[in-house]
Amino acid sequence: MANHKSSVKRIRQTEKRRLHNRFYAKVTRNAVRKLRACNEKAEASEMLPKVTSMLDKLAKRRIIHPNKAANLKSSLARYINRLG
Repeated sequence: MANHKSSVKRIRQTEKRRLHNRFYAKVTRNAVRKLRACNEKAEASEMLPKVTSMLDKLAKRRIIHPNKAANLKSSLARYINRLG
C-alpha cells in the first residue's frame, strides 16, 4: 500500500481517469462498429461526422494514438464512398 497521502490520491485519480477513458473508448468503438454495419449510404454519411468527432476527441486526449484515429477515419470514409 502507498505510504504517502499524495500517492494515495494519485492512485484514486488514476483509477477514476482509467474508468472514464475506458468508457469513452468503448462508446467510440461501438459507434465505429455500428457505422461499419450500416449498409445505406445516406445513413452512414450522416453518422460519419459524429464518429469522426469522437475519434478526434479521443486522439486529442491521447486515449488512442492520433495515427490510429486518422487510419480509422480514412478507412470509414473509404467504406462510405464504396457504398452504393
